Amino acid sequence: MLSEIGGTAGHAIVIDARRPSGTGHRQDGNRVEYQPTMPILDQFLLTNHRALVTGGGRGIGRALALALAEAGADVAVADIDQNTAESTAEALRSLGFNALAVRADVTKVPEVTAMVDAVTAEWGQLDIAVNNAGVAEMSDAESIEEGGWNAVLDVNLKGVFFCCREEARVMLPRESGSIINVASMSAQIVNRPQHHAHYNASKAAVVQMTKTCAAEWATHGVRVNCISPGHMDTPMTADMDDEARATWVTNTPMERIGTPADLQGAAVFLASAASAYVTGHDLVIDGGYTIW
Repeated sequence: MLSEIGGTAGHAIVIDARRPSGTGHRQDGNRVEYQPTMPILDQFLLTNHRALVTGGGRGIGRALALALAEAGADVAVADIDQNTAESTAEALRSLGFNALAVRADVTKVPEVTAMVDAVTAEWGQLDIAVNNAGVAEMSDAESIEEGGWNAVLDVNLKGVFFCCREEARVMLPRESGSIINVASMSAQIVNRPQHHAHYNASKAAVVQMTKTCAAEWATHGVRVNCISPGHMDTPMTADMDDEARATWVTNTPMERIGTPADLQGAAVFLASAASAYVTGHDLVIDGGYTIW
């Protein structure tokens, strides 16, 4: 949907409200920022967009893949486990959505490159990327071994960065795209009662990396933001004991643990034209945990 709004010096500003990047172009070729003029609910639609979700086979990734599909996007589900990736993709197809399953280990850069290439080979473009793949390991700080440190940082930080790099590789030439990294409220506070210094450090680094990439790519039409969930009821937290879960609830003003569905609206917002002027932002979704 192309339309014109008033410009300066006799130049109209031509905008394309379908683009999630929040950029338009003057008729003289100079790019400008704009406010989409579509009806507000239409701004959240992702029709004709192609999305990629890493760690999409289960938990938060599966929920975000479903949300993007429901908003109209074709969704590539990437996971280190081919079976879970295919399970989520098939679930989307059964609901009438267009989905692709891709196996990828985000700690291996050639596999990240191949993952992005698989999406563009199938659909010709990549408009939205959600870098959700992550791991957590519990350990007292004084007991963390080098192997454990590397295992967490390789997935949570190295993996997210190289996903961003490869996604930007195809988005930057088109001057359009939205990248959403999944961080954690652990980037801001030290959770209790669990001890995981390496996890906390990795998520704090993801937030800063998100801001850095956002600053570098802001004038090139690619937005980069992150979502920081609070305590979530997912397969990753299923092994936590009842005492720990009770502590989480007690420390959360809303007095409940979150679910992946609590993150879906934020992902659609950040992926869509509704957030065209949002970049470098860390959206904390924690039931109020970090305000106490």
